[in-house]
Amino acid sequence: MQAVNKVTCMHRARRAPASASTTLARALTRLLSAISLLFLPVFLPGVAAAQEPPYLVTYSSYMEEPGNLELALRSAIATPQYGNQFRSLTIETEYGATAWWTTEFYLSGQNTANDSTVFSGWRWENRVRPLFKDHFINPVLYVEYENLSLADRSLLEVTGHDSKSDLLLANWQGRLETVRSLETKLILSSNFKGWNLSENFIAEKDLNEPEPWEFGYALGVSRPLALAASAHDCVFCRERFAAGAEMYGGLGDTNGFGIKSTSQYLGPTLAFDVPKGPTIIFSPNFGLNDNSLGVIYRFKISYELQQIFHRKKAQ
Repeated sequence: MQAVNKVTCMHRARRAPASASTTLARALTRLLSAISLLFLPVFLPGVAAAQEPPYLVTYSSYMEEPGNLELALRSAIATPQYGNQFRSLTIETEYGATAWWTTEFYLSGQNTANDSTVFSGWRWENRVRPLFKDHFINPVLYVEYENLSLADRSLLEVTGHDSKSDLLLANWQGRLETVRSLETKLILSSNFKGWNLSENFIAEKDLNEPEPWEFGYALGVSRPLALAASAHDCVFCRERFAAGAEMYGGLGDTNGFGIKSTSQYLGPTLAFDVPKGPTIIFSPNFGLNDNSLGVIYRFKISYELQQIFHRKKAQ
């Protein structure tokens, strides 16, 4: 859930004069710094790219391999109307506890131009796959505990009556209140002839206040650019790329179900698996109505450590 949606912003943030080139330079500097840090493990043994659909909001039935640890950085960059540009950064650690259980921990923060940089909170996510073999539809059950301040800008999903106006709250105001919530998802995913189709239905409850359940959705479709591996080693082989699209948004709450007065987004996704290195995903998400941001630029870079807690058998 986008936690800032719990409060209606009473004041619009003022934009101090800043050139577009300066703002863009700051965003690129932070992005390149994150990428350089994550490319370091490419030179370490036991590193491999995760082979999952190129989604940044939608979840598929993909589960982390038992004993593997995936580390990732993701960012969302956007500029609300009448507000200042923000750049969120979320650190993820995902561990394959068993073949049917994957657990993940998130730390989030953000920087808002002409405002400040703040730590916005943490999440603990768990996904359980009840069916071991692949079926036409593969279900996954998801539950997450969130502890986020109203300054959060991670935008990992949209629920309830989320709107772009919720993102105008100044950082000092948002840090005054922390929202603790429980988020659940029903994840359905199908694979056929290289294609993946995933559907998520989200239900979220604020644990602080007697608020109604809030709902949301996410849909994703994707496919590798090539299913067969090239006969020769190459960096930019087609099979190293996957492309797709995502659509997501809010579905109101128990007092008013539907897409009215919520934000909705649609955008393409592109992933590149660096040989023996990280996976890089980029997606511009375009707002579909007046309640949405114009565009959200999403980035993710991740790498996977194989069998990090694996013990060698005694000789």
